[in-house]
Amino acid sequence: MTQQPFSRPGAVDLSALQRPAPPAGGAGPSGSPPAAGAGSYVVQVDEKSLQTLLEASINALVLMVFYSPTRMPESVQLADDLSTLAAELDGRILLGRVDVDATPEIAQAVQVPSVPFVIAVVQGRPAPLFQDVAPLGELRLALTQVLEQLATQGMTGRHQPVGQAATAPAAPDEDYVDPRYVPAQEALAAGDLDGAVAEYQRLVDANPADTEAAGGLAMAKVLQRTLDVDVAAARAAAAERPDDVAAQTMVADLDLLGGHVGDAFSRLVDLVRRTSGAERDQARTHLLGLFAAVGNDDPRVLKGRQQLASALF
Repeated sequence: MTQQPFSRPGAVDLSALQRPAPPAGGAGPSGSPPAAGAGSYVVQVDEKSLQTLLEASINALVLMVFYSPTRMPESVQLADDLSTLAAELDGRILLGRVDVDATPEIAQAVQVPSVPFVIAVVQGRPAPLFQDVAPLGELRLALTQVLEQLATQGMTGRHQPVGQAATAPAAPDEDYVDPRYVPAQEALAAGDLDGAVAEYQRLVDANPADTEAAGGLAMAKVLQRTLDVDVAAARAAAAERPDDVAAQTMVADLDLLGGHVGDAFSRLVDLVRRTSGAERDQARTHLLGLFAAVGNDDPRVLKGRQQLASALF
């Protein structure tokens, strides 16, 4: 079957895009399904959710399928079959569906050569998987083999269902403090940063989906890393060694604590662009930690994620 070309030179800066997300609960103009609801392991990807999808690949496999209802209708069936397998595998994979007609900027950023196109993302690293429409049974076998290979490398995590909301009191008291966080907060108040890190880590280990605990852990680690640091010396070292990951991440931590959040993010995004291999991974991972410390809903974090996605691709 002939594949329709979808090749474009270069990559786009996702931070410059202003395309609105599809309306919740309705199909897009090209017939793509609505965004996944509670209990699903499928995401309809737009530029705002792309970086979140990449971050989800740290502990478990992420697939991205690029399809075109107008250029190749058969590719929609591939996306549907992969959605079926994502449900069957119950969290072992998270599937991102990319309609290249509705969101061509994402295909351009990833430099998709043709549709259909499927990539596997493991720990933030994308790799081509296949480019053909195949029967469901063959897809199931191929994914089973990929998961078995990842398991031999120690990657056995599972994704949380997309859109699954935690139960919360209907009208919480503004002064209410969740008792789970009290030991960590008391440790912070006492200046016991090691104790705070240990308490937040315990909460995250017990429930990796606890974003409040993850944010508290990230901020406690920033405070821990910058304790007793000579600020002038740290900034001088960063100025002298612009590609030194340790020097740059230290100043990013200091910028964050000083309220210069955008500067901290920009410093590390630029570092990701300039570095490669283990150093790039270290800079990227550090930046993800700063995102968590600030809070995923903060507009500066949303902008930083878009800039990081552009730097990675």
